[in-house]
Amino acid sequence: MADVIRPTDDEARALAQSLMAEARFAALGVLLEDGQPLVTRVAFGLDAQGQPVSLVSDLALHTGALRRHPPCSLMVGEPGAKGDALTHPRLSLLAEAEFVPRQGPAHEALAATYLRHHPKAKLYLQFADFSFVRFAVTAAHLNGGFGKAFRLAAADLLPNG
Repeated sequence: MADVIRPTDDEARALAQSLMAEARFAALGVLLEDGQPLVTRVAFGLDAQGQPVSLVSDLALHTGALRRHPPCSLMVGEPGAKGDALTHPRLSLLAEAEFVPRQGPAHEALAATYLRHHPKAKLYLQFADFSFVRFAVTAAHLNGGFGKAFRLAAADLLPNG
């Protein structure tokens, strides 16, 4: 079978970065304690360095799963209003979840950046069960539309990467 993955180019990198920058939520894939997969929707943002982050509650099933098993995946990119949903671009990220301690300058800096794009999240930051999780991307798969598949490295997703 022929390899249908195209060589990664600047256009693919720009599209992937755009999908991440525009996303306000993502599908998050985790493994539960019993090994079953779970996909859920989470808020999505980028930190000051362009790394994916989310604000999650300890009450959520996916948070416990990430704490027990940090490898996960995220998908960003929404179908347009017209046409086949599968022809619209989407980006799948393979990552390791890293929780940011609530106390300290890293949390404060991340909160300031996050709230610029998610101002309503200010309410959640007041609750003790909410914390930031940073997703250290290890690789990505971009489906840029029909016949436009790419494998990307983590560096391809960063501005000036």
